[in-house]
Amino acid sequence: MTLKLPDVPTTEKISEGELRLELACALYARGKVGKVAGAELAGVDFFTFQGALAERGIGEYTAEMLKEDLDSLSSLRRQ
Repeated sequence: MTLKLPDVPTTEKISEGELRLELACALYARGKVGKVAGAELAGVDFFTFQGALAERGIGEYTAEMLKEDLDSLSSLRRQ
């Protein structure tokens, strides 16, 4: 997927990595992705993503997110 942002001063100051991390944190906070998927989307390891969530005060973790993370981990083990 390619996301094209307008060339405005704000976006020029944000690196691709920072933007991916912010997007992943926002999606996690809204319950759209779990921690494993969020870390993958952000392009960082699980613990770095967890730290980024903590820095932003994002701590909500639902049962559905746990199931998604467990499914993701199970899928990774089979590879």
